[in-house]
Amino acid sequence: MPCKVIITRDFDHVSEVAARYVATDIRNVLEKRPEYNIGLATGMSPSGLYKDLAKTANNGGCDSSRIRSFNLDEYIGLPGENPQQRALHPESYSFFMIQELFGLLQKKFRETNVPWGCLIDQEKFIAELKANPGDWEEHGKDKGRSIVIKAAAKSEYLRWVRRGIQEAYEAKIKRMGGIDLHIVGVGGRGHVGFHEAGIPFAGSRVLIVKLDDNTIQNAVTDGHFRSIEESPRYAVSMGAELIYEARKVLLVAMGKRKAEPIVASLAEDPTDAVPISYGQIFSQRGGEMIYVIDREAAAGVYERMDAIKARGVQIEDVSSGSASRRVQDLIFFRNPETGLMG
Repeated sequence: MPCKVIITRDFDHVSEVAARYVATDIRNVLEKRPEYNIGLATGMSPSGLYKDLAKTANNGGCDSSRIRSFNLDEYIGLPGENPQQRALHPESYSFFMIQELFGLLQKKFRETNVPWGCLIDQEKFIAELKANPGDWEEHGKDKGRSIVIKAAAKSEYLRWVRRGIQEAYEAKIKRMGGIDLHIVGVGGRGHVGFHEAGIPFAGSRVLIVKLDDNTIQNAVTDGHFRSIEESPRYAVSMGAELIYEARKVLLVAMGKRKAEPIVASLAEDPTDAVPISYGQIFSQRGGEMIYVIDREAAAGVYERMDAIKARGVQIEDVSSGSASRRVQDLIFFRNPETGLMG
């Protein structure tokens, strides 16, 4: 199935179009099955989508009580004396999801899951890595590296991280039937979740990542932490290989900082230097890959549109009012009971 790019006006328009796409997919799947599994990203890019989706659910546009969610990632090393304090830290992704989506729903999701990074004691983890250098390897070509713990690690703590945090999260996703639709954003260098640039695609399931300096700086630039010193240095994250096993993947992006990785992921061959380029592999294998981006994020797409279309990518510019209405007509629906649009 070909990849499709929808170019919209701005943050609000991206959020509106993307939320309607998600709500429609939820409704269609729940007509056939009792539950829907959704993958969720954090960050500013999907935050408007989440608010619009919550409004749609609260207005009867989809049954949020039949949804199970799996988040992409979570920090290791947030402040706190115990996992509960770390999970409720204002910059934890668990807390973000409560603020931006979970807490807005009148009918709560059937179940929510966030990778269990808050269970890991960062100081103990680093100490075990230093004390047991033969238990693990670093994988990656750039500053962001995947910490690959060996199955036969001598350190009991490191074995627990591998089995109890990484493998257990993936196993639960599989046990629940996989993810129907994954919402993702994109970092300034093309990373998805915390799958950093240069981390190999092969074997990228649930990763322990030593974060790229650029990612740490972006967390400060985007207002998540006051300084680089406060930013966590590690994270648990789904890798590209696992993310793109979903039935559909919806990427949302806004702003000039996202333009370069967006065009690279569409106009050039897939490479782990631009992790979101895995979307090409995904669509070639039959997955449905949708980009919903604003004009600024689409700057490179406009410049290389012919080359992108030559790769089989469909591009629809709905940033003008009339085109926008056509797309909205495709994904609007009227709830027969309430009469509300959602």
